Amino acid sequence: MSTGVRCMLMRGGTSKGAYFLADDLPRDPAERDDLLMRIMGTPDPRQIDGLGGAQPVTSKVAVVSPAGGGDRDVDYLFLQLGVEEPTVSDKQTCGNLLAGVGQFAVERGLVPAGAESTSVRVKMVNTGSIAVSTFATPGARVDYRGTTAISGVPGTAAPVELEFTGTEGSVCGSLLPTGNVADDIGGIRVSCVDNGMPVVVARAADFGLTGYEPVDELAADRELADRIQALRLEAGKLMGLGDTSGSSVPKTTLVAAPRDGGAICTRTFIPLRPHPSIGVLGAVSVVTALMLDGAAGAELFAAPPPGQPVGVEHPSGVLDVGVELAPGPRVARSTVIRTARKLFDGTTFPRS
Repeated sequence: MSTGVRCMLMRGGTSKGAYFLADDLPRDPAERDDLLMRIMGTPDPRQIDGLGGAQPVTSKVAVVSPAGGGDRDVDYLFLQLGVEEPTVSDKQTCGNLLAGVGQFAVERGLVPAGAESTSVRVKMVNTGSIAVSTFATPGARVDYRGTTAISGVPGTAAPVELEFTGTEGSVCGSLLPTGNVADDIGGIRVSCVDNGMPVVVARAADFGLTGYEPVDELAADRELADRIQALRLEAGKLMGLGDTSGSSVPKTTLVAAPRDGGAICTRTFIPLRPHPSIGVLGAVSVVTALMLDGAAGAELFAAPPPGQPVGVEHPSGVLDVGVELAPGPRVARSTVIRTARKLFDGTTFPRS
């Protein structure tokens, strides 16, 4: 690989990842994954010899290819790379990196830019769902500058509107994979929901927590990590995911009453590390769960007036999401505003 691999490094939402055209990577998944681990510096807790940032939210890859028509413009495969473990997982998608896929597609010439704004229909290959990403392209060029701020990211950038449809049950096959709004796992009341991301929702208080603990404090609690692992492994079986010991899903989100003007306060684990904020589709799934009568933690949910976004408090601030439910229950649509920014475009050289 002395010639290197063409790569664009982008921040998408509160994550950062390496974006590649599928044609620039090996077609064989095993060869591709080996190459990506060498590019990202996995396995190594510091990822010192690669592009990774030594935490899950910066050890991510987006693989983008033209869709060839139909109901979408491009295909987006998300890959979560381990940091200390030599793993590459396609078991989930990432709504944060999704925020940069449309712009990447325009920059690489896969989609023509509109005169003022561009909407790109993106198939999330991991789940089969379609998302529409809309962003500014004044003069038919992507402009990352703007005045929109999102929690967990310094400064401001241009807004990216993400609209999701068909995300319900995209991984597990149904919105409520266990068949119940709430279940009891080891004496803990939980709600298992999949609205684009399999998530196990439980009350922080049931783990002896306030739900407002800082990330570092949660990360240092090994007993808590063991309890989270036991809970999600059992939940994975109930959700039809089988043995999830080597998977990053389901994620676990502990909830508490809001205290900063939002509708709910969250602490999320991916799968055992505390998330510095919360994932886009993870937040969508948590809100979906709490909107259901009888869900674990529903009594803590301060629902906003109809039509208003739901503020999901997390360690870095608040993420506003919208979820419209239909009878069934069914999910009509979900929306969120993110930002993205191109950080680097060029050639990356993997270790040998």
